[in-house]
Amino acid sequence: MKITTVLFDLDGTLLPMDMDVFIKTYFGELAKYLAPRGYEPQRLIATVWSGTKSMLLNDGTCTNEQRFWDSFAAEFGEDSRCEAENLEKFYKNEFNLVKDICGYNAGAAETVKLAKSLGLDVVLATSPIFPAVATNARVRWTGLEPSDFSYISTYENSHYCKPNPKYYTELLDKLGLVPEECIMVGNDTSDDMPAAALGMKLFFLTDTLINKGNIDLSPYPHGSFGELQKFIRESV
Repeated sequence: MKITTVLFDLDGTLLPMDMDVFIKTYFGELAKYLAPRGYEPQRLIATVWSGTKSMLLNDGTCTNEQRFWDSFAAEFGEDSRCEAENLEKFYKNEFNLVKDICGYNAGAAETVKLAKSLGLDVVLATSPIFPAVATNARVRWTGLEPSDFSYISTYENSHYCKPNPKYYTELLDKLGLVPEECIMVGNDTSDDMPAAALGMKLFFLTDTLINKGNIDLSPYPHGSFGELQKFIRESV
């Protein structure tokens, strides 16, 4: 079946990073930003983690955005929901300080643009635990623009997260895609393997590979951006 769409993961794929360093730096900036509003750093970070877990366990009855803020309000009270507006300001400004600890690979933007030049649709299939404003910021750190993608999964428009297979089925249904027409590009075997189970072609970017289960990658195309570009050309 002819390939029509390439779905790209973001963190660790288009945007190289050490996830532990990223989280530590991100939480540090977030705690610093909200401290003047009376949020004790450790309690705040624990609550954000709890909200993230609630999104990862989302059963689809509400968006990830609602799931997160329900969890946040359960800890800090209903009035704390107003912090969503403050966090939008944070993601537009202070969050960009986190860019300095992320890597950069020109091959990321080159590959996305190559796929588009071949007439393929490109989708940003990042696990939707961030709001659009934060995801868009991280897209720009790669040298791309949000407009380079026909669709970006965020916590506002999603009801599941990776590695739940329903994240992928929701995305396919929403975009009217046939799995066999898609290539999923990722770097985390746990998060991205469910796409293959649904019938998508799967390419693992090995520059920043996360393979906690030591899964044998030989059945799957894998390699650097150079190998990925060759794979995309051969799939059209």
